[in-house]
Parts: sequence; structure tokens; C-alpha cells
Amino acid sequence: MTSPDPAPAETPYADRVFRSGAGIAGGVLLLALAAWLGGDALIRGEGRTPWFALAGLVLAVPLVVAYTVRPAVYVNTERLKIRNPFRTITLPWASVETLRSGYSSEVFTTGGDKYQLWAIPVSLRARKRAARRQMQASLDDPNARTPLLQTGRNSGPTRAPSDQALDDLRELAELHAEDSAAQGEPVVRWAYEIMAPVVAGAILLAVLFAVG
Repeated sequence: MTSPDPAPAETPYADRVFRSGAGIAGGVLLLALAAWLGGDALIRGEGRTPWFALAGLVLAVPLVVAYTVRPAVYVNTERLKIRNPFRTITLPWASVETLRSGYSSEVFTTGGDKYQLWAIPVSLRARKRAARRQMQASLDDPNARTPLLQTGRNSGPTRAPSDQALDDLRELAELHAEDSAAQGEPVVRWAYEIMAPVVAGAILLAVLFAVG
């Protein structure tokens, strides 16, 4: 008599990632501009111009990456991980008190700390557009029989993207706050890989200006 196969272990969900497409696009454009201008100064510059160009690139490129390409929010059933310009904050769901979306997206912990979600920027214009769509939808269907996603000339979500993202995160927090795998304390790690070249570039610029 053969014994039944053991139940397969539960496979953890892959991270869901929130990022700002507009921020990434702007960062790529700035990096391309820096490479063009800085590269030209490095190759064709005379005297100390190449050194100033090098110092400027070492200082500017990490800052551009930090504020445009780097920000991201990763979530799964166990935790919320926030990658901001100079820090990475890992919050088990049990440590999340609430999430708010006012003029910026923020998360508050049970310990009273507050962290911004740079990867989920708030657009007041998008929020106003969504409010107009919601009002139009209520006028077209006062009994609320139609779905939130309209069709036709008023098509589009009736929630701003940042507000919808925060709603999704709140739902995950409520669902998994009591899970055993979602317990623990917040962990904050500084992004030294960003900070170190910024400091080095600033020092090199200061030395170049001091030497005259």
C-alpha cells in the first residue's frame, strides 16, 4: 500500500512592484543628457575642464538615479518594502498602522514612524480627472449599476492611480497583518551605494574649486 504524496509546500507570491513611469522616463532623459554633455567635456575639454566634468558626473548621476530610477515599492503577502532615494525600508505587515495619500503617499507604522512612498507620487491633476469621471458616472447612472471603468467619451478609472495603489496596499495590510510570516519589526538600510559616490563627487568638486 503506497502512502499518499505529501502536500506541496505553499509557494510564496512574487513581489508586486509599484514604480513611477514618468519618473523613470525623466531620469533616463536626464542621464542621457548628462552622458552627452559630460562625455563631450571629458573628451574635448581643456585644462581642468575634464576634471570638473568628471566630478560633476560622479555627483549628479547617482542623484538622478536616486530620485528617478531607484524609487520602487515591493509588496507580497509578508511585507511592504519601500526603496526610497537614500533608504530601503522593510515593513512586515504587522508593523503597518495605516497608509495615507494626501499631497504625498505615506505609510505609518505601529511604532509611530512615518515613511514616504516616493515610487507612488500623488498627482492632483489625475485626482481631479478621476473625480470628474466619478461624478459623471454617478450622473449617468444614479443607481450605480455600471462598473467603475466607464466606456465611451468618459472612459477611464474613477480613482487616481496613486489612490488606487494605496487602496491595494491597505487591502494587503488588512489581509495579512495577522499572518505569522508577516510579523516583525521595521528594518531600515541606508543606500551607501548611492551616498558614497555623491560624497566623493562633492569632495572632488570642492577640491577643484579650492585649488582654483
